[in-house]
Amino acid sequence: MIIALIFKAIQIYTYVLVIYALLSWFPGAYDSKIGQFIIRISRPYLSMFDRLNLSIGPIDFTIIVAIFVLQLAGNGLVIIFSRLIYMF
Repeated sequence: MIIALIFKAIQIYTYVLVIYALLSWFPGAYDSKIGQFIIRISRPYLSMFDRLNLSIGPIDFTIIVAIFVLQLAGNGLVIIFSRLIYMF
């Protein structure tokens, strides 16, 4: 049960990060109420990756790396909790 909840929360947050990336394609999208909400949710996590300087020219790979790390951490948590719960 807790494993499914963790997996679902990570999946939803991944969608939020993808929406954050897609909003950059539309001028003024970050200024909408939904855009401000997405920024407020995703910016604290993405700020951890800002110091890595993952930009190559005009392309920023920060969100891709952040999603990759989120998925790895989520899978690690699921493995740890499943081992603790089921004692494998």
